[in-house]
Order: sequence, then structure tokens, then C-alpha cells
Amino acid sequence: MASNTADLLNKPTTQTDTQAVIRVEQLRHLYGDRAALDGVSFDVRRAEIFGLLGPNGSGKTTMFRILSTLMLPSGGLAVIAGFDAARDASNLRKHIGVVFQSKSIDVKLSAEENLRHVGHLYGLSGATLKRRIAEMLGRVGLSDRAKDRAETFSGGMQRRLELAKGLLHHPSVLLLDEPTTGLDPGARRDLWQYLHTLREEEGVTVIVTTHLMEEAERCDRLAILSEGKLVALGTPTELKSEIGGDVILLEAKDPESLASRIRERYRIECAVIAGKVRLERNQGHRFITDVVEAFPGEIESVSVSKPNLEDVFIHRTGHRFWTDNEKEEI
Repeated sequence: MASNTADLLNKPTTQTDTQAVIRVEQLRHLYGDRAALDGVSFDVRRAEIFGLLGPNGSGKTTMFRILSTLMLPSGGLAVIAGFDAARDASNLRKHIGVVFQSKSIDVKLSAEENLRHVGHLYGLSGATLKRRIAEMLGRVGLSDRAKDRAETFSGGMQRRLELAKGLLHHPSVLLLDEPTTGLDPGARRDLWQYLHTLREEEGVTVIVTTHLMEEAERCDRLAILSEGKLVALGTPTELKSEIGGDVILLEAKDPESLASRIRERYRIECAVIAGKVRLERNQGHRFITDVVEAFPGEIESVSVSKPNLEDVFIHRTGHRFWTDNEKEEI
């Protein structure tokens, strides 16, 4: 492992690498004999909102822990702002802000006191710290609640205080793990507006882990993970355009039989997913008329839609984007 890491660090810089604030190359992590990450590679550019999208068990949480220096990888390389996350974690932590999915504020302290304690950890003090606290509370809309205990805040306000903590020391990279968990729609919208402001006005690079398709749509680019592997990488628009047609779902009494006969008759790919026949086709509204006429009385319902990111996941993996709690998050 040591020689492999050294080789990656000494690898000649490409044009893409020079623009990358984060570089992940052949990252691997094992839990016993189970691969949580299996050779994942991507880069993240300056002032980019980059999403790690995946269902439970995809490996995105393991990736987050490695990037935030909480875990050492089994192999490969993760470099952020020029620092190796495994070999130079102490210096890297000065350049990253981290907001975890679980609450990390002390609800018995005021907003101001929470930020003061974090500031001391980063070596800030005196007038400099006082100014920075006031600046951050103003930026997240909590100036008027500076003296109030965090336990009196709504979930959205507590999340904004978490953001202020993560940004207090002027990090160039902000790592967010499922940042809108437990927030109402209005608070989610406000958080994403603030992330875009950070990107546009301060040039902060943001990495967000999520299993929510609507949040992934807000990212500049995405890495989609499945069972520890990178299955898709690109902008939401690029990824959806690869399907190149409409997504058709057919509900029938015997979907397996219907799918088989559609394949035979039309020479096209289709699959049964979640009990429905799924296929991709240009001008789907015209095609379904022919299908319904070809198999009278067999099709109970039909839907035609433009592809979304879940369709991209199905297209690449052949199975649904599972989000149920029965699958273990790794």
C-alpha cells in the first residue's frame, strides 16, 4: 500500500488535476472481506458543488469519513487542497469545514458560545474571533439570536449554526453529510441558496452526500455510487441525456411474460423492475400506442416520462435506487 500511495502522489499533474481542489484516485476501503469502496476515482474543481449520490450501502458515508480524515482508506489516494487525507490529516483539517449528519452543537450553549469554543480549537481569540463570530452569525441569519441557547432554535436554525461552525475558520472546502436531514422544505431551500452563495461569492468548494434526487439535481456535478463502485460521473444534465429518450413503465398482470414478448417483437431492451416493465424509447408516447394495441387487455397502466437521476442509476446498474432502512449504510 505504501508504494502504491507514493506512486499516486508522484504522478505527473494533468490539465484536469491543476484545476482540482480534491483528487480521489483508486480509493478502496474494506470492512473485513467486504468492499465499501472499490477503486473509486474522481476530482472536484474549485468553487464547485459536488454531490456524492447513492442509496444506503453505496459507500458514500465511508467516502465522507475518509475525506473528513475520520478514517484511513485501505488503499488509493485522497488529496484535498494539496494535502493527503491519510498522511497529512492534521494540516488538512485547517483547510476543511465539516458538517456531520448528526448534531454537533451544544444545545445548552448560546449560538455565540458554540462558535467561540470552535474558534478556540482553531487558534482564534480576542477581537479577531469576536469579529468572525459576528460575521458568521450575520451570514447565516442568526445575529438576533446570538445570546439565545441553541435548544430554543428550530431544526433549520440549528442546521445554520452547524454551517457557521464549519465555516468559522475560513475553510476552502466544505464537507456536508446529508445536510438537510430533518429539515422542512423551506429550511432545505434556504440551505441550498446559502451553499450557492458560498460558491459564487467566496469560491468555496462544497461536497454534499445525499440520497435525495431533488438535492442531487442542485449540484454542479455528481458522482453516483453503487455497492462501492463509481457508476456515473457528470453534470445532472449530462447524465440524464445519456438515456436519450423517454422512460416507459408498463403495469401488467404478468410483467415477466410481457417483457419477454416485447423484447421478441420489437428487438429492444426492457426489464422488470419493482413489478413493472421498464424500457427506454424515443417518442415514447407514440410507441406505447403500438404496444397497447399489440397486447390487448394485458396492460393495466402506462406512464411515460423524461429521464431523471434515478433512471440514470437504473440504466447503469440494472436495479432500483434503494433507500429503505433495511439496507445497511456503509
